[in-house]
Amino acid sequence: MDDFTSLFSEFDVLGAFWTNIQLTFFAAIFALVVGTVLAVMRISPVPSLRWAGSTYVTLIRNTPLTVIIVFCVLGLWGQLGITLSSDFQRNFFWLSVLGLTVYHAAFVCEALRSGVNTVPVGQAEAARAIGLDFAASARLIILPQAFRGAVAPLGNVLIALTKNSTVAAAGSVAETSGLLRTMIENRPDLILAIFFIFAFGFVLIVVPIGLATTSLSRRLAVAR
Repeated sequence: MDDFTSLFSEFDVLGAFWTNIQLTFFAAIFALVVGTVLAVMRISPVPSLRWAGSTYVTLIRNTPLTVIIVFCVLGLWGQLGITLSSDFQRNFFWLSVLGLTVYHAAFVCEALRSGVNTVPVGQAEAARAIGLDFAASARLIILPQAFRGAVAPLGNVLIALTKNSTVAAAGSVAETSGLLRTMIENRPDLILAIFFIFAFGFVLIVVPIGLATTSLSRRLAVAR
């Protein structure tokens, strides 16, 4: 037991998990914004916007997340000199947030599109009948109902984002997967305890998200 508790004094386990929570928090907000814009583009009456949204989703959704984060670090920062923070380590953090945002925005878009499919066609027809253009119809009629119908899929995207935040280690961010490797290298005698700590830690983070989104989706469900 003493060896197990000593892991918390030897290594900054809580700090690593806090970094993952921050990565998830910021990437979730930005991905929701970008994903909503993409969803509007995909249901737009303008063919070029639908094509652009569809191309983004197809390209990004089929690209490994590790490749995107490595590109953000080595391509944007290493080759193009793009920095998102004057702090050296913080710059890697924000570049990883950018990579997570770009990747998960495609899945947010698809989750919202599934919510749009739950909106009766008559709602959109009624909006046009009272003179609303596409932008007003999407903002006032379609998207509010789409969000209500997409709570559960969006929750699944958030859970995936939480676990995928460990890929930020590829961008030199000191989070859990990097610390896991360090702890195994330094304390191979406690490898089972180390795996238990990280598995249990992510369960503690992810399970409340699943319960909250499931409860919210039931409360916001629209009776048809």
